Amino acid sequence: MSTFASGQPKALADPAPRHSASRTSLFVTGDFPRRRWLTLLLSTAGGLLLAYAWNAKLVDDEIGFTSADALLGHDAHGTPIAGVLSGVLFAFVSGLAGSFTACNIAAFGAIGPLVGQAPSLRGRLLHVARPLGWIFAGMAPVSAAYGALVGLVGTHMPQFSTAASKGLTPRSIQSMTTFGLIGLVMIVLGLAAVGLVRDPLAGLSRRFPNAPLVLVGALIGGFLVGRPYPLFRDLFRHAAGTHNPFYGAGAFLLQSIGNIVVMALLFVLLTYAVGGRLQRRLAAVPARISVLTAAAFLVAGVFTVVYWDLRILGKLGYIWFPASPWT
Repeated sequence: MSTFASGQPKALADPAPRHSASRTSLFVTGDFPRRRWLTLLLSTAGGLLLAYAWNAKLVDDEIGFTSADALLGHDAHGTPIAGVLSGVLFAFVSGLAGSFTACNIAAFGAIGPLVGQAPSLRGRLLHVARPLGWIFAGMAPVSAAYGALVGLVGTHMPQFSTAASKGLTPRSIQSMTTFGLIGLVMIVLGLAAVGLVRDPLAGLSRRFPNAPLVLVGALIGGFLVGRPYPLFRDLFRHAAGTHNPFYGAGAFLLQSIGNIVVMALLFVLLTYAVGGRLQRRLAAVPARISVLTAAAFLVAGVFTVVYWDLRILGKLGYIWFPASPWT
């Protein structure tokens, strides 16, 4: 039994499948499709198309601001945060309003194969709670640590600087670097899931089977480090102004929790509504699990790198990148 699962009864073991001769980690089953390159091609095309078509104004302003205004009862972006209690509420609501990102959706899509068919209500609840718990275990330290850093350093961080040099600001460089690294990690995980590269988590997963879920959580926590969403910046400025690392850590953690609530609820609904049918369809052709996992990571990874790096460099004239007419 792994270190992560020690002390638990066998019947309540973690949902990560046990290692077979071909399985190397939770996301790399070893049952690879015959047309691996086709999976790569279609997933890459999907990520490129999503990066071209993504309308940040629609998602951030129309959906994000509207939902935050409705939940708070006032202009979320235009009203200053009054104090610590207001900041706590604002942190959760702004995270909830920023839920609808391609990266969030794809990150949770990658754990779709974990949807099971436990016969009892308690069994289903445990089957859903464990992967979400491991994702939280990876997300919480990243979010809290960055929030504490904001509380200590204040507005001297690159996240707050808009001083441009050749079109690039410290804020944009931080976003490009953060999301570029997150995207590359997702691409490698996708390539490993479909069997095109060796599994980078194989050695770690032998000791800790749930390590891939912890990594997904850390990537989601990293969204806060890079994303220049206006409501997030409002909370950053308030946390920096308090000079309180404990408040910063708590506020950023609540924002990350709000950021995954919608996707977590969708995962729960998926488990209870179609969990058994989905699991049977995946089990009928085991390679489908590899395709689903690889596609989720590859689409998210390609989108993240292209949208946050290539698109920005294209807007600044460093490279050519096609601009959609609605962005």
